[in-house]
Amino acid sequence: MRQQRPLIDWFGLLALAGLWGTSFLFVKIAVREITPVTMVAARFAIAASVLSVVVRVRGLRLPRSRRVWSHYLLMSLIGNSVPFTLIAWGQIQVDVGLAGILMGVMPLMTLLLAHFFVPGERMTPRMAAGFAVGFIGLVALFGPEALLEFGGETSDLLSQLAIALAAICYATNTVITRRLGTLDPLVSATTVMWITSAIMIPAALWVERPGSLAWSAVSIASVVWLGLFATALATILYFRIIQRAGPTFLSLINYLIPVVALAAGAIVLDEELVGTVLVGMALILTGLAISQLGSRSG
Repeated sequence: MRQQRPLIDWFGLLALAGLWGTSFLFVKIAVREITPVTMVAARFAIAASVLSVVVRVRGLRLPRSRRVWSHYLLMSLIGNSVPFTLIAWGQIQVDVGLAGILMGVMPLMTLLLAHFFVPGERMTPRMAAGFAVGFIGLVALFGPEALLEFGGETSDLLSQLAIALAAICYATNTVITRRLGTLDPLVSATTVMWITSAIMIPAALWVERPGSLAWSAVSIASVVWLGLFATALATILYFRIIQRAGPTFLSLINYLIPVVALAAGAIVLDEELVGTVLVGMALILTGLAISQLGSRSG
């Protein structure tokens, strides 16, 4: 007999989808005035500070082992520094909704990478079918004209590819995390965010010189929201859902984030719902649905 899922779990899932789905909106607003590396550095510095307070209140401590810190350094680079910068840079050109949909390929890429690099995570025929459908959706998003752009104007295509590459980074980081293992989830998240801050703050000072930027109230509010809510609060909520409902239930969020991002872009920024974007989203979500059915057969 399958127990009915408590409403608090569904509320938590919807809240997390809202935080992560609308983060693309606030990134789009922020990068209008704040350069990508600076925005990412500020976002993680805020999140790391907030999570450090939570860790201290809970009586936890950050790790001291050099080996553990080297693992977290790798996770910080592949899971935070590189993909967040790619997304911020890509969203200078890419609409909010399309960015959210492109990130929807992350769990499909995780399936593919886990098949080759994680013991016991072999891809079933149904999962392979889901990956194939999702990949067709990704091709539909880029459009057949994308191949022709390599000889001409490539800014839009490169921006889309940057976000797709960020999704691959997230998938790779998921596989690395499974293979390396982690400490307490909150301790792991806080450690990774501090390392990311230590990487991104010097990078921002060297590459972009934040002091010369025009920081309007709107751009500052967007970065603060990203740090406090889309990163720090979302991380805490993420771990609570994992503890209460498990990772399989949490995986449903992959269906919600692209829809939230698409709606946020259309409502707030009046982004046009192009037919190819809707078709691509439908195919990616269908691919996710097929792959999830395959992963729950056991």
